Amino acid sequence: MTGADTELATLMTTAAEVLDGVHDRFLEGRGAPSAVAKGSKDFATELDLELERTISGQLLTRTGIEVHGEEFGGPALTSGTAWVLDPIDGTFNYSNGHPLTGTLLALVRDGEPVLGLAWFPPLGRRYAAVAGGPLLLDGKPQPPLAPAILDEAMIGFGAFNIESTGRVPGLFRHRVLGALSALSSRVRMHGSTGIDLAFTAEGTLGGAIVFGHHPWDNAAGALMVRCAGGVVTDLEGVEWTIESGSVLAAAPGVHAELLDMIAATRGSGHTAVSDRVDTAGPRGAEGTS
Repeated sequence: MTGADTELATLMTTAAEVLDGVHDRFLEGRGAPSAVAKGSKDFATELDLELERTISGQLLTRTGIEVHGEEFGGPALTSGTAWVLDPIDGTFNYSNGHPLTGTLLALVRDGEPVLGLAWFPPLGRRYAAVAGGPLLLDGKPQPPLAPAILDEAMIGFGAFNIESTGRVPGLFRHRVLGALSALSSRVRMHGSTGIDLAFTAEGTLGGAIVFGHHPWDNAAGALMVRCAGGVVTDLEGVEWTIESGSVLAAAPGVHAELLDMIAATRGSGHTAVSDRVDTAGPRGAEGTS
């Protein structure tokens, strides 16, 4: 094991201990009401703010590495080293007591995630990966993803409002959903990007279509899918980076079919959706909450 490998293993252990340390508090807060409005149909709970402060403070103290969190921001992610944190992924689920919610954490170096953790306390599941290594589920290495076909796969689908006129308009999302439903009757909308990407990495889902661009939603899961042997790009098929405007993650074979489907849908009149984004820009409701 190289010095770099040892360092990442140590950081992974520390990060896991920090997330384990807020496990009970995470569960206690389920059902917390909206506390801070963040835009149209988006909000944070007091637990979002509390958990981000707690986790960020402990990570900085124990590792000396600054944290870029969903609620309070932080250092740029395209250069240097930083943690990127979503204290509660699937906030609407969390606020309503739904079990598909958790905490997402990645370590990013010069724009590349090198560690990824997704803790889902209501499910009792802990996913993790180190760049170049296998996906870990509750600490146990998982087998690599096998090639699959779309007709036999469940696909996680990002949230949308058909009237939205944002970066990826709601009407296009609706068209993609319609096209997907003609190819697979197993579409699932979980309300949590973390769930969609973790389940893709473990093989429960054959793929996930993520319309949001926020790095705290996507970085940990993108790394986990790659470590599991999956393919991760944006919706135009460009290799995913921390600046990508969307995520298309899937098992080999399924990814190619999804990409063809999206390209055909875009050809019916939609403009490009992979514009790079400012990773330190304003918070918004592009992803699932």
